[in-house]
Amino acid sequence: MALTKNDYKKRIIDEKIEKNLKIFGAISIEGPKWCGKTWTSLNHANSVVYLNNVSNNFNERTLAQMNVDLILNKEYPELIDEWQEVPAIWDGIRFKCDEDNKRGKYILTGSATPVTKDIHHSGAGRIARMKMYTMSLYESGDSSRRNYIARFI
Repeated sequence: MALTKNDYKKRIIDEKIEKNLKIFGAISIEGPKWCGKTWTSLNHANSVVYLNNVSNNFNERTLAQMNVDLILNKEYPELIDEWQEVPAIWDGIRFKCDEDNKRGKYILTGSATPVTKDIHHSGAGRIARMKMYTMSLYESGDSSRRNYIARFI
């Protein structure tokens, strides 16, 4: 059961997310703040970990810093929001993807890719990197698809 918000507007990237979840063990959705990464990801996730949740005193972030396995144990696909707060999550997910070769296990979202030596592997073959942008006029209903397609041809 996806965690879709009530007023969620379907995005063009939704189809690409579905496709990549069937191919890869994990996907990483990257883009600017407030472009809809988390809401879109919730539309595809069955569980979520919020690493920047101040209301619970950053408990999930603290758990991830102690041992990544403590947060990677929910229903798949599991959304890890703002994963870059704990860069070791990347390698932890890559390892989890190698354990059983199951597809569609994790969705990572983040506004910035950390510049760190803590990430030891690119994630190639396990984690698909996807770029997301702010909602287009077509997606918001303020323009026709014809105008949208013409923009990219």
